[in-house]
Amino acid sequence: MRVNKGIKTADLYDCRVAYLRELFAACAYPWELLPHIGEWIQTVTAAEVEGFTEISPSVWVGREVRIAPTATVEGPAILGHGTELRPGAYLRGNVITGEGCVLGNSSEFKNCILLDGAQAPHYNYVGDSVLGNKAHLGAGAVCSNLKADGKAVVIHGERDYPTELRKVGAFLADGADIGCGCVLNPGTVVGRRTSVYPLTALRGVYPPDRIVKSASVSVWRE
Repeated sequence: MRVNKGIKTADLYDCRVAYLRELFAACAYPWELLPHIGEWIQTVTAAEVEGFTEISPSVWVGREVRIAPTATVEGPAILGHGTELRPGAYLRGNVITGEGCVLGNSSEFKNCILLDGAQAPHYNYVGDSVLGNKAHLGAGAVCSNLKADGKAVVIHGERDYPTELRKVGAFLADGADIGCGCVLNPGTVVGRRTSVYPLTALRGVYPPDRIVKSASVSVWRE
């Protein structure tokens, strides 16, 4: 059996968030994180993480978290130190962030993880997805998480990886940068430091250190 290089959790993410390390270490593949996000929040907050405050039922925020008056946060959720929720941001529950993240205006988040410095700043949808350290979604880029036929999502790499999950979004590795207006079809994996041109529809697994010009054309970063 061939092993798809760059698709395992450890290949994609260097998790430095203290309250997420154990979860990341326990999941060989990133889609295995998704069913555990809600219960993990309950486990972490039951231990009363130092420096975090419960501002509403099951919503815990770290130091210097900024939440715009028009942002909506439904628990359970953990927002790491220095994270910013801009006007109109909508968190629908089961959201965990690291430090210094940006959850932007009119963007929606549901059952997802954002590691340190991840940004989804303008008109984004992030559902059933994981954004790595300093990963960035350009304006209007969305993580589609449901197939048109409603069947379980399969990750298409060097071989097919059945997730056995009906809702799976995208997995952006550390430093991945997605251009404006891109659509990441269910089960898309983007490798570390890979950048994607605007208005690209992505599907499958994209290796690290590439510039993706279209769904089928990419070049090595110089």
